Amino acid sequence: MIRRAIDIVVALTLLVLSSPLLAAAAIAIRLESRGPVIYRQRRVGRGGRPFQLLKLRTMVVGAERLGAGLKVDAGDPRITRVGAILRRTSLDELPNLLNVLRGEMSIIGPRPTIPEQVARYSPRQRRRLEIRPGITGWAQVNGRASLPWAERIELDIYYIEHRSLALDLRIIWRTIFLVLGGSGLYKGKRGGWEGSL
Repeated sequence: MIRRAIDIVVALTLLVLSSPLLAAAAIAIRLESRGPVIYRQRRVGRGGRPFQLLKLRTMVVGAERLGAGLKVDAGDPRITRVGAILRRTSLDELPNLLNVLRGEMSIIGPRPTIPEQVARYSPRQRRRLEIRPGITGWAQVNGRASLPWAERIELDIYYIEHRSLALDLRIIWRTIFLVLGGSGLYKGKRGGWEGSL
């Protein structure tokens, strides 16, 4: 209950503080390309329950049916100019705060993934679904998409097994530096899962 209350307070505060940025981003998205400002994608949450993840649209409309489909690498031609900036700064994730308020996500936890990936989980990897997915998490501050997929899952399981206020504060602190640096957004030399739409 305390963790959920903290999630609500933090999400509401961040939404209010970021509302000018969200408004500016929405205008920029609409000026550059036609289509919705918000991109919705089916993800898997706590207990395997699906939900609609909300993000600012960073790619051309219908991107999942073009090119590499759900795979996104650095320099993907489907990413708009505004989208590239939003991705680099992680501002495209701000609508995730609405998912937090709806109870589908938490501020900290494993990033929610698509059903196709969850279908390939081993019994151990399904432990990743024991808690609400998060906007940021232990895997995100330890390599993000530059890590191999299996290693990212192990980091998420580590977080689930060692969850504490001290670890959460450490994740928040490191998230700030990652967002400012914009590193680890796409697949690296080690063969990690690609960035998401």
